[in-house]
Amino acid sequence: MTKEKSTFEEDLKKLQKIVEELSSGKITLGESLKKYEEGVKIAQQCSFALAAAQRKVELLMKKDGKLSLDTVNETDIEEK
Repeated sequence: MTKEKSTFEEDLKKLQKIVEELSSGKITLGESLKKYEEGVKIAQQCSFALAAAQRKVELLMKKDGKLSLDTVNETDIEEK
């Protein structure tokens, strides 16, 4: 069973749903803690995705101060 990687937009929607559930006050403390933990993990994934996108843009812009449309490898944008 392979877990597919979710997109930033999907993660953001999940995070918004968790926030709504937590702020509703209609779930138990145990459920709230599970949702909070899940939300923290999703927020970290979103943060990494945004950081990767920022590095990609910076790499594209660095080529002699001109916009470069060279292919950027995923290894170029991984967290170092």
